[in-house]
Amino acid sequence: MRRPAIVLIAIAALTLGSALPSVVNLAVAAEPAAVASGGTWGTAQKVPGLAALGALSGEVTSVSCASAGNCAAGGDYGDGRYLRAFVINEVNGIWSNALRVPGIDVLSGGRGAGVVSVSCAGPGNCAAAGSYMTSRGGLQGFVVSEVNGSWRRALAVPGLAALSGGATAEVRSVSCGAPGSCGAGGYYMTGNRRHGFVVSEVNGSWQKALQVPGLAALDKAGIAETMSVSCSAAGSCAAGGNYYNDGIGSGAFVVSASNGLWRTALPVRFASKVGIAQIWSVSCRRPGYCAAGGHYYFDGLGRNQAFVVSQVNGAWRKALEVPGSAVLNTGGVAEVLSVSCGGPTSCAAGGYYEDSATRTHPFVVNRVNGTWRAALQVPGLPATDNGGGVKSISCGVPGNCAAAGNYTDAAGNSQGFVVNEVNGAWRKAIDVPGLRALNLAGHAGVVSVSCGAADNCAAGGYYTDQIYSQAFIVGER
Repeated sequence: MRRPAIVLIAIAALTLGSALPSVVNLAVAAEPAAVASGGTWGTAQKVPGLAALGALSGEVTSVSCASAGNCAAGGDYGDGRYLRAFVINEVNGIWSNALRVPGIDVLSGGRGAGVVSVSCAGPGNCAAAGSYMTSRGGLQGFVVSEVNGSWRRALAVPGLAALSGGATAEVRSVSCGAPGSCGAGGYYMTGNRRHGFVVSEVNGSWQKALQVPGLAALDKAGIAETMSVSCSAAGSCAAGGNYYNDGIGSGAFVVSASNGLWRTALPVRFASKVGIAQIWSVSCRRPGYCAAGGHYYFDGLGRNQAFVVSQVNGAWRKALEVPGSAVLNTGGVAEVLSVSCGGPTSCAAGGYYEDSATRTHPFVVNRVNGTWRAALQVPGLPATDNGGGVKSISCGVPGNCAAAGNYTDAAGNSQGFVVNEVNGAWRKAIDVPGLRALNLAGHAGVVSVSCGAADNCAAGGYYTDQIYSQAFIVGER
C-alpha cells in the first residue's frame, strides 16, 4: 500500500534536501453487462510538464475519468526541498501539462504538499484533495475544485483547523456526485487522539468539516479515521473507515449522507465476532446502493481475511468473507484494497492474498446482480510473483472493469500491470505498455485506475529511473 502523505513529506525533507439515507428505489432490476470489445492500452508516458515545474521525482496518486478521454489526475513531485502538489487534465484524449495546485503555496508558506485523491463528476468539473505542511511542522487538509476546465485556488478544509486546534489533520479521500457537490473525509488530531471527519461541498461551496456523527460513541480509545468516501449524486454519499474500541479491538464503520446531511455512523456487522476490522474502500453507484471492502482478523494468531459489505436500498447488510478467498489465502493474510461499482448491484473488488509460502498475489472478485462470486487470482501473472496486489479497480459499466497494481517478475523487480474485465470475463493481465522500458531501477506500480466508459480508462502511478521515482500516466482506448 502507498505510504501516507505524512511519511512521504518527511522522506522528501530528508532525502531531497532536508441513521440511513432516504430510500430511492424499492427494487433494482437485473443489470445486463454492456457489450464491449476490449480496449487497447497505450504507451506509458512520464507526466508531461513536471520537468518544467522543477521536478526531480514524482508519483501519480489518483486518477478519475468523467467520460471517455476526459480525466484528471493528481499527485506529488519532489523539487529537491519538498514534495509539491500537482494536478493534470486529459481533454478529448490529450493530456495537458501538469500544474502545481493553484494557491497551495499560500496555504503552506512554500512548504510541502501532496494530492492524495481526485474525483470528477463531469468533464472539466472535478475536485482534488490532500495535505500540506504547516508552519508548526504538522499537516492540514486542503481541497481544490476544477470548474468548467479551470482549477480554482486551493483552500484549507473549512473548520478542520478548529476541530484539531491547529494540530495535524489529513484528507484521505474525495468524491463528487455532481459538479459542485462533493464529499471528503480523513482524520484530525487532538492531543494524542485521532478522530474521523467528513466534509461536504454544496453548490460549489465547501462547508465546515465535522467529526463523523456517532463515531465518538464507537471510538472509545480515540483512534479513528475516515479512509474512503463515495458520492453517487448531489448530497448522497457514503464513507467508511475504522475506530478503536478500547479493550476489544478496532472496528470498521460506515456512514451515509442523504440530502446533504451526514447520518450516524454504524459499526460494520459480521456473522461472528471479530477483534480487528478495517475498511479501505467504498463505492456507490446510486444513492442507497454501495459496497465497501477491507480486512478483518479472524483468530488470535494475527491472521486476517478479506471482506466485502453491501448497502442495499439504504440498509447496510452484514459483512461477508470474500467468497473463495479462504481457498487462496493459505498464508493467512488477505485484504480488499479497492472497490468499484458499475451499477447499483454490480461491483468489483481487488486486493491481495498470501499463499502458504508467504508470497502475496493480486486477486479480483465480482458482485453480479447483488451476489458476490468467487475470488480469483489475477490471470496471466507469472508464478514468480511475490509482493503483488490490486491497488485500484474501476468499473465503467457492469461487467466491464479494469484493475491495476504491481507484481514481482522473475528478476525480483516490481512491475506495473493492468487487467481488463470484458463482458463479465477477466482477461489476462499485461505489463503497462512501455513502463518496463522506463523502469530502469526495477520499482514500478500502478496506484490508481479509472474508467470513464467501457474500454476507455486511464491509469497512473510511478516508476524508478536511475535515481528517483517518477510519475507516469497511461490511457486505454
